[in-house]
Amino acid sequence: MAKDAVFTMKLEAELRAEFLAATEAVHRPASQVLRELMRDFVQRQREAGEYDEFMRRKIELARSSMRAGIGRSNEEVEAEFATRRSQLCILATRHLG
Repeated sequence: MAKDAVFTMKLEAELRAEFLAATEAVHRPASQVLRELMRDFVQRQREAGEYDEFMRRKIELARSSMRAGIGRSNEEVEAEFATRRSQLCILATRHLG
């Protein structure tokens, strides 16, 4: 990727010194480390946005199901999984005993 932009920033002198010392300790240019940090940040933001959109769609689908009378209440779901947990505990006890 062509490097044709300059990025200037202000930061504390102590942070700058510690960062430069850390990059020197691993024999890597500070600019390379900063580019990697920036790419990682951009990727995490992209993934967070995609996850937020996924959750928004999932929640809207669930709300639509509930409005249509297709969904189950929280109490119904909790009761079903309480039964499942109980059955698993019985099976585990038999297996271990």
